Amino acid sequence: MSDSAVSKSSRIPPRHEVFQTGLMNALLDGVYDGDCSVEHLLTRGDFGVGTFNALDGEMLILDGVCYRLSSDGTVAPAPKQELTPFAVTTRFESHMSIAIDRPHSRADIARILDDATPSDNYLYAFWLSGDFEFVRTRTVAKQSKPYRRLVEVTKGEPVQIFGASPDGASGVSGDIVGFLTPVYQQGIGIAGDHAHFISADRHSGGHVLDYTLTRGELKICIGTDLHVELPRTREFENADLDDDLHTQDAEVHATENHS
Repeated sequence: MSDSAVSKSSRIPPRHEVFQTGLMNALLDGVYDGDCSVEHLLTRGDFGVGTFNALDGEMLILDGVCYRLSSDGTVAPAPKQELTPFAVTTRFESHMSIAIDRPHSRADIARILDDATPSDNYLYAFWLSGDFEFVRTRTVAKQSKPYRRLVEVTKGEPVQIFGASPDGASGVSGDIVGFLTPVYQQGIGIAGDHAHFISADRHSGGHVLDYTLTRGELKICIGTDLHVELPRTREFENADLDDDLHTQDAEVHATENHS
């Protein structure tokens, strides 16, 4: 199916679960320690994104392997005993596949996603794989207590650009793993497009800020059921999660798109 043929579907979507540990508004409030292990996450899904305790890098799960994307842009498999305060995962099933045969920006892909998803009220996991002209990322660095709010932590994070070199050469192959979350879930999750990148050689990656896809494939998995597990920690028990929606929107936008 080419992107020019994408249209809204009236088909009733299949039941499919998305699993989440933690809440985004807790992360915004500086609750960076959870009690969910990588091992447990991998029993609930083979595809996902998140972070690790103390914000020790970004998390990407692909093909049942959990990777830590570190602040210097490097990647390594995460030990199963590592814990996370926030992560989203699912068993990825391709309910729609779209071939991309010419260059597309991130905004172009967002429009294709919008056209291809049958409702604004479900979750969608999306997997974009192929050749990129460049991918621009940033990644959180490990924090120390007392933790600052997330909007403060993400200021001034180093940016990595994969695929662009000083001699003018460009190109990197890899995978972008992400979720498209409904607006009404802001605070529970991250409303909109939230994605992480990993190179094909599994050596580099980070939280996606921007990219241009040269050619590849976009696969979409519909999520109709959301299972949320809350951290059983003293910090989560005592967190103040009553921020108004306007504040949440502003802080999520700042933390997701800061460059």
